[in-house]
Amino acid sequence: MSQLHYIAPTRPLAKAPVNIVAHQGSQYLEIEFAGPEHNITHQLSFELLRVYSPSAEVMGHGPNQAVLQVGKQGVGIKSIELVGHYAIKPSFTDGHNSGLFTWDYLMWLGQNHEALWAQYLTKLEMAGASRHPDSPDNARFLSPSKHSDGGCHG
Repeated sequence: MSQLHYIAPTRPLAKAPVNIVAHQGSQYLEIEFAGPEHNITHQLSFELLRVYSPSAEVMGHGPNQAVLQVGKQGVGIKSIELVGHYAIKPSFTDGHNSGLFTWDYLMWLGQNHEALWAQYLTKLEMAGASRHPDSPDNARFLSPSKHSDGGCHG
């Protein structure tokens, strides 16, 4: 089973994770932060990371401008780039690669993942959309240029 693996520098900065592993088979990112008494580990699905990408493409350019991400079930991560000493930049298998996930944002996602996941599922249901990439319910959310070749790359 292949894995992408990152180990923090020997002298990590404050709040930097001590370990990040992308589990390709089970499609989740395991991120471990040093805690005062014991380390804190969060497991975030690739799909959650994709639908809550901090990019302008997903979050918009201001309040209430987020774009509902549909059909992202099964999305993978092709690679993860370390950005300075403060973030990672994953490249997803659907072509999305513009989100910079800071350590604080990853910690926030980990602390709130259950509520965020429930919120995402509710938004999909209310919009009549689906997590499934091939669902016809998603066609109205995709611009013709994004699905003319049979797949969404946004």
